[in-house]
Amino acid sequence: MQLRIEPRAAASLRMRYASPLIATGLTLLMGFVLFAALGKNPLAAFHAFFIAPVSSLNGVAELLLKAAPLVLIATGLAVGFRANVWNIGAEGQLTIGAIVAGGMALLPAAGDGPAWLLPLMIAAGALGGMAWAAVPAFLRTRFNANEILVSLMLTYVAQLLLSYLVHGPWRDPQGFNFPQSPLLPDAALLPILLNGTRLNAGVLFAVVAVVAAWVFLGKSFRGYQMRVAGLSGEAAHYAGFSARQTIWIGMLAGGAAAGLAGVGEVAGPLGQLLPTVSPGYGFAAIIVAFVGRLHPPGILLAGLLMSLLYLGGDAAQISMGLPAATTALFQGALLFFLLGADLFIGYRVRLVPGAKEIPQ
Repeated sequence: MQLRIEPRAAASLRMRYASPLIATGLTLLMGFVLFAALGKNPLAAFHAFFIAPVSSLNGVAELLLKAAPLVLIATGLAVGFRANVWNIGAEGQLTIGAIVAGGMALLPAAGDGPAWLLPLMIAAGALGGMAWAAVPAFLRTRFNANEILVSLMLTYVAQLLLSYLVHGPWRDPQGFNFPQSPLLPDAALLPILLNGTRLNAGVLFAVVAVVAAWVFLGKSFRGYQMRVAGLSGEAAHYAGFSARQTIWIGMLAGGAAAGLAGVGEVAGPLGQLLPTVSPGYGFAAIIVAFVGRLHPPGILLAGLLMSLLYLGGDAAQISMGLPAATTALFQGALLFFLLGADLFIGYRVRLVPGAKEIPQ
């Protein structure tokens, strides 16, 4: 007998959009088993992981604060993913956006912060992320290099550059030798939206990105070209759509979004440059994009779910002594179950008689 995987004649669109719900349910079931295996009360663990973090106004504000960069980056990546342009280096583009924006605020000319400083930082961060994403775009269109590998490797270059700056020329002379930059002036910080919390205007970046991506992908001719390129590259070529433009748009959209997310971190909750400006938002956003089915409204909901996993992991680690890797485990399980659900929805798995061997 042989195991054969065959594509289904027509996968229900409703079932495809139910796939994230199935994956979420299976992830929660896995968590129930995991908590029991660790000797914890599963109900108490679920309360600490999913309910307690958002049981107060400050908790809801933190949920939105962490969801903002995830939604922002995932929305930008989805533009490229729709066209099979695989930008995997958003973490590095976020880091470069933070470096460029933070560097603007640390310039001697910035002083205590003129009124134009924050808009300049926002523009510079977006351009920095785009410039970092332009490298794999150029190598893909000029030399047919694999954008997955190039964008991923550039992430480590960006992180090493940040480490060099905060350990060297940008180290705070009054920071007791810690690897960190001086605190940014108040004029370089995003305004707080809700008094008594850390929720800042960076959330608006994510909202604008969701609306802009929804209009671009669903209402514009260029967005239609991106969708056609993702469904069938040969059909796009036959229709005369430019593959080079598709690659450049996909990469630059992801780079701009990641760069803005970097601005949101350095000008938001951090307020300075540190050796790590992101807890892995650039990689987690890839999961958010696919859980959201590469649709902006779905990405918004998926970003809130992923943000809750971050908050719940921290809260459960403190209150119940759960391992710090629990958050990453939930993220990986969510992606694994999503891929599995997509497989069984789009394909039929069956056993067929194997071919008989001809005797020698």
